[in-house]
This record gives sequence, structure tokens and C-alpha cells, in this order.
Amino acid sequence: MTAATETDLRPRGGESLPYWEFVAIIALLMALNAAAIDVYIPALSDVGAALGVTSDNQRQWVITAYVLGFGGAQVIYGPLSDRFGRRRVLFAGLGIYVAAALAAIFAPTFAMLVGLRVVQGIGAAATRVVAMSVVRDRFQGPGMASVMSLVMMVFMVMPVFAPNLGSAILLFGTWRELSAVMCLFGVGAFAWAWFRLPETLQPQDRRELSAKRVFEAFRIIFTNRQAFGYTLATGAFFGVLFAFIAQAEQIYTQIYGIGPAFTLYFSLVACFMSASSFANSRLVARFGTRRLSHAALTGFTLMGALHLGVAISFGGAAPFWLFLALLIPQFCLFGFIPTNFNSLAMDPLGHVAGTASAVLGTVQTLGGGILGAFVGYFYNGTLVPMLTGFTLLGALSLSLVAVAEGGRLFRAPRNRPAPR
Repeated sequence: MTAATETDLRPRGGESLPYWEFVAIIALLMALNAAAIDVYIPALSDVGAALGVTSDNQRQWVITAYVLGFGGAQVIYGPLSDRFGRRRVLFAGLGIYVAAALAAIFAPTFAMLVGLRVVQGIGAAATRVVAMSVVRDRFQGPGMASVMSLVMMVFMVMPVFAPNLGSAILLFGTWRELSAVMCLFGVGAFAWAWFRLPETLQPQDRRELSAKRVFEAFRIIFTNRQAFGYTLATGAFFGVLFAFIAQAEQIYTQIYGIGPAFTLYFSLVACFMSASSFANSRLVARFGTRRLSHAALTGFTLMGALHLGVAISFGGAAPFWLFLALLIPQFCLFGFIPTNFNSLAMDPLGHVAGTASAVLGTVQTLGGGILGAFVGYFYNGTLVPMLTGFTLLGALSLSLVAVAEGGRLFRAPRNRPAPR
């Protein structure tokens, strides 16, 4: 498979789809999920006060519930997209996403809100599966890693934009308006994809939807050491991101006393992550996905251990300037890891791309969400639980990468045919 050209991508109108627009649509579909998570970060206290939730850690369920729905449902959409095509599954999921966001505006209780956030995540799961599958339908190897890096660069604008949008909305309204914004965002994504995103699954590549064929696809994924090893490694590493997102408000407002302006500092970290994702799109062809991502993961884990030691030496939290000075390089390294790991996991599985994307997404999001929630549960007013989680999850991910690579890290790409 080679990189797609403009003539490979023809939307409903028949005219060619420019490369930049293809990347932009995929990025928007991926960004729906970041927006649905990050826009609520500054509103957790308001949600708790309005719906009678007194526990700070319990409020994290507004984030965690969405992540669990998003992660768990992807395994369903994968086989469906391999059978019925990418577009049908995408629009079904977007419809669920929009309906749940609309209903959340009127949620009368915290339990109802959490339930609707699960449903919204279930709908959003289709966007992640289809986005990854569409890219894999058209690209492989470093080409896929480069495209996904550009997608991630746009995707990472959401942690910059969404929390500050949430704060701005809260100045003039309540947390309920946040769900209205998510509803409109989903409608916009639906319309753009409906008119411009073509079907990328070729008729001859559609797989029969039967228990035998589905289990065969799962067998291919689970028995491919590279694919499954990188899938598990990505899931472990995403626990880092979800742990930080879940605790961000508490860290900035309770430990450092910053107040509502904390979203600016949260956005600052996201800016550096976005910049590193862009750098990855330029460097991956030169250094290779393995060398670049393995080095970044090693550096992240070592930085986590250093930051943990510094926090302990200061009684649980370093001064704010030192906290940022250590956190920003860590999340710069973060930008070189997930996209490359996704590409390495998907690369040998093009013939079952939908199911493979679903399995990867389920393990990555559900596993990462559970691990992140577990780390967040131990928040105790210091940075020690979070940084301990960063270090241990980084080490676990590195160990799983070593298993995927047969014990050899940093090696050059291997030229071998994808298993059938």
C-alpha cells in the first residue's frame, strides 16, 4: 500500500479531496473526544456544587465515565466497520454522541449525568475507530505515522482550546451550556464528514460479519507479537495522560492555589505536546518510528523518576516554577510516543484494520482510563501519587515494548510482509 494521492480520495461530489482536508477531517473526528473531556475540566467544582457531590475525587467521574464508555464500545464498532464500511458506522456513532450531549444539558442528578457521559463516550468510540481505520486504509509505516502526527498536532489543540472555552462559558453560564457546545461540535463534524469524507474500505476488503470471522480477526491481532505488544504498551502509557487530566484541577487549584486561571497553565503543557507531535511528523521519516518512540519513552520514564524524587524532597510538591520546568519536558516526550506506537501496532494488520483499530482503541482508552482513574483515586494533596503513577506506567510500557520487539529496542524498521 502506498501513500494516498488526491485522486484516491473522492468525496460524494466526485471532486478530489485535498490531503490537507483529509487530515483536517480525521483530526476533527479525533478532537471530538479531547473536547468532550477537556471542556469539563474547569467545571468539575461547579458540577459537584450544583448536583450535590461533596467528594473532590468523586467529581472525577464526569471525566472517567466518558473515558470508560469511549474505550469499551470501540471493540463493537471495529467488526461493524470492516463489514458495513467506515461511513455508516461513523454516522451512527456521531448520532449517539449528539443525542447524549443534548440530553446531558437537562440531566437532573449527578448519576444521570454520569450515565449520559457513558453513552456519549459510546457514541464517540465510532469516531476513533473510523478515523484510525481510514488512515490505515490509505497509509502504512512511516507514512501512517506522519499523517497521525499531523492529526495529533491538531488533536492537541483541544487541550489548549477546550478548557479555556469551558472557563469562558462558565463566566456567562453554567456547566449545562458545556454540553450544548459539545452537541453543536458533533453536528458540525457530522455535516463535514457527510459531504466530504469518502468511503475508504474497498468492496473486496469487506469482511463477513459472523462469529467465526470476528474471532479470526481477533486471533490475528492477539497472536501478532508486534501488534498486541504495542497495543498493551499504548494502553499502559495512556494511563499517564488520563491520570493527569483527572487530577489537573486539583493539582493546580489545591496544591498551587492558582484558581480559575489554571486552564492557561494546562493549555501551556498541551501546546508543547502539540509542538512535539508536529516535530514527530518531520522526524519520524529520518529516525524511524522505533528509534524515536523508544528513546522518548525511556526519557519520559527517567524524567518521571527524577520529578518524583524532587517532589518528595520538597515534602510532596516542588515549587510551581520547578513543577512546570519538569512537567513540560515530560509531556514534550509524550508527543513522540502514542502516534508511533499506534502505527507500529496497526502496521501489520491492514487486512483487519477496523477490528484492529477497535482493539487498539479499547485497550488504549479503557485500559488507560482505568489505570488513570486508579492513580487519581490515590490523590492526597501532593504530587507523589501522580508522579509515582507516571514512573511505574512508563516502566510498564517500556517493558511491554521490549516484549513486542523480542527484547531489542531502538532497532531499524524490518521489511517483512504483513501476516495473513
